Amino acid sequence: MDKILVTGGLGFIGSHTVVELQSEGYEVVIIDNLSNSSIKVLDGITSITGKKPIFEKLDLKEKLKVEDFFKKHSDIKGIIHFAASKAVGESVNEPLLYYENNISTLIYILKELKKLPVASFIFSSSCTVYGQADELPITESAPVKQAESPYGNTKQIGEEIIRDTCKVTPSLKAIALRYFNPVGAHESAKIGELPIGVPQNLVPFITQTAIGLREQLSIFGDDYPTPDGTCIRDYIHVVDLAKAHVIALKRLLENKNKSNYETFNLGTGKGSSVLEVVHSFERVSGEKLNYKIVNRREGDIISAYADTTKANNELGWKSKLSLDDAMRSAWKWEQKVRNS
Repeated sequence: MDKILVTGGLGFIGSHTVVELQSEGYEVVIIDNLSNSSIKVLDGITSITGKKPIFEKLDLKEKLKVEDFFKKHSDIKGIIHFAASKAVGESVNEPLLYYENNISTLIYILKELKKLPVASFIFSSSCTVYGQADELPITESAPVKQAESPYGNTKQIGEEIIRDTCKVTPSLKAIALRYFNPVGAHESAKIGELPIGVPQNLVPFITQTAIGLREQLSIFGDDYPTPDGTCIRDYIHVVDLAKAHVIALKRLLENKNKSNYETFNLGTGKGSSVLEVVHSFERVSGEKLNYKIVNRREGDIISAYADTTKANNELGWKSKLSLDDAMRSAWKWEQKVRNS
């Protein structure tokens, strides 16, 4: 089978995607600098699939090392690019870190792909490219608005760079997957979301609070114009999301794409408020969560959920797992991590 490079392959979404790729028989090479992941994830992937992927510890900001990597692995057929800094709040405080890490690394990879006879590229994009959309649910044709955060801006700029590169590089085919809010863990509880330090995302903060690692969960604002006053997002199970990456990659490898740059929304098509996520967790875990309402957080939008019609019809992909499924698996993973 084809050799596929997964950058950031020991991260949350990356590791689940590696599992799905290996389950489909692909040979996988992982690049990760371990800045926000653990080498132990490699064992989890190997345990689930029965096969250890090739792993290279590499910082993609080191251009010469990226060039050396592609010389060594000149037979790579597809790339799924996850490696990036991804916390909205942190990006507001550390914009240069985000621009360097998310933009320069993408450019270095694309420069190498231009040298290949043919390359299929999947870009990990985000619904943050839409900002606060005028209409819900959000379709792929919704205008890309001025980003609410440097993180969101790096995704917008990243998409522009890929699109412009595809225009002048017939050998390069790319799909930007704009996903909403990935949550949950693999059903085996052998891989899951493992943030280093204080979690920047809601669900690991919920599970860490429930298990006693965090004293209290802060909910940023209950005065938004939503039914319960808290922000609404489209929470998609990470396993559903991982499967979509494999399907999108196959589309390119099998030349089924309609143009050499395409975009797809990945979500459930349903919005859930922060409080609804909290209540889902309490329901499936039987745990009462200690939370408090605090001031709004800079960079947060009110509401975002996907229109997934294009992905459903064009890719033949649809999310299957529920919010309760995601919260149940996230809790099972948290308990395993703390008890191991």
